[in-house]
Amino acid sequence: MINLQLRFLLVSFFTSIVGEAQYVMQDAVLMHYIDRRFQSLERRLEKCNQDTLDYVQEFRYFSRRMISRLEGLKVYKAEFKNEVEHLLTRVERAQRDIDYFKSTRESTACVEVDEDLVEKQLNEDAEEKRKVKLMLNASCDNMLAGIKSLKIVKKTGDMNGSWMTDPGKDHLKIYFLSGSKNNVILEFANIRAFSERNHKLTPRRVNLPSSWQGTGHVMYNGFLFYHRYGSLNEIVKYNIQKRKVTDRMFLPGAGQIPAYELFSDTKIDLAIDEQGLWAIHAEPDTSRNLVITKINHMTMTVEHTWDTSCNSKNAEAAFLICGTLYAVYNSPSGGTSRIECVYDVLDTINTYEIPVLPFPKRQGSHSMIHYNPKEKQLFAWANGSQILYKLQTKQKV
Repeated sequence: MINLQLRFLLVSFFTSIVGEAQYVMQDAVLMHYIDRRFQSLERRLEKCNQDTLDYVQEFRYFSRRMISRLEGLKVYKAEFKNEVEHLLTRVERAQRDIDYFKSTRESTACVEVDEDLVEKQLNEDAEEKRKVKLMLNASCDNMLAGIKSLKIVKKTGDMNGSWMTDPGKDHLKIYFLSGSKNNVILEFANIRAFSERNHKLTPRRVNLPSSWQGTGHVMYNGFLFYHRYGSLNEIVKYNIQKRKVTDRMFLPGAGQIPAYELFSDTKIDLAIDEQGLWAIHAEPDTSRNLVITKINHMTMTVEHTWDTSCNSKNAEAAFLICGTLYAVYNSPSGGTSRIECVYDVLDTINTYEIPVLPFPKRQGSHSMIHYNPKEKQLFAWANGSQILYKLQTKQKV
């Protein structure tokens, strides 16, 4: 009897243990299933988060590209507008010339010339010249008679570059711009600090927001004017002391071809003379002849444009004195530079009687020649050397 009771108790005990074990096994399986589901959800959330980050990154890249494209479209729109305005100006000038030639042409047939029309055209031409003289304040009557001497101030920097002072300021600071594409200006206290090899006299370094193109930049009244690299014909006005761009303009018709055949890096050559700021460039429409433009440096607008008779073939540089353009030529292999073409915007010089004016004998070629109206001499850069040329002038005939 006791054995039967004991067996019954043991069976009941083991039955309860087996039941609890089954429950534990079921709970373990359930927990394992739930854990796998959570891991799957975590992986999906991670993938969703990564996809979101990828989409955000892609959208940012797309936004930057769109903004860049829109800015480019604005520049193209402004350039296109300037080109159209330039084309209209040239068409108007050509139409005036055609009308003038038609009115003054002698016909073989018995046709009476409209004297009133001829007189009107002549009056218009006279009025145009009067306005130009008024604009240029034609009190400057000097012209170049010869180049007396040269002085090699220093040989430093790249083979090509530009150096200058500011003729509109009283100080004698030297601005050194090495290379045809760069954005770093070195400012020296004076020409002595520039020429001496004194490591203690470190120049002031100015970083421009964009690189320049070529060597045709100028300093005037505290501003650097330069052709922006990567643009067709954008001229930037930069305040050298405040270190910021204050204005910019597009020069219609410029930038398509080099200004000078022998130095193709310069598409727009800016110049300073007694009358202010000028731009020199060449155009395919003018048979590659040089075009000079008077620019108002305050408003950055075009005041007047002249098509000259000086061709860019075999030209290496040019400069202006008292509103007269002097184009410098050389041989492609390098030789003695010489002034072979002169163009006076006021037509007060008989340019055909001016002899060829050679530079002092020095073999090589120039990448930059700029006139300084305050010092009455030429700043030049030739084969890595910075040169000063003293001038001999005389009154215009």
